[in-house]
Amino acid sequence: MTPLLLTVPEAAKALAISRSKLYQLLASGAIRSVRIHGSRRIPTDALTTYINSLIETREAA
Repeated sequence: MTPLLLTVPEAAKALAISRSKLYQLLASGAIRSVRIHGSRRIPTDALTTYINSLIETREAA
């Protein structure tokens, strides 16, 4: 079963970016996340949405 939520290190690895860059994207609202008892988790669909927005932005340029 594919996990619905990823930890910050897991999501950063999935996007092939650093944890600090992912935290910047989270802070800016570019990628959505949730907090569960103090632990930040990133929905897998939030990563897909972010990637699609990058593709759309590039195609619009």
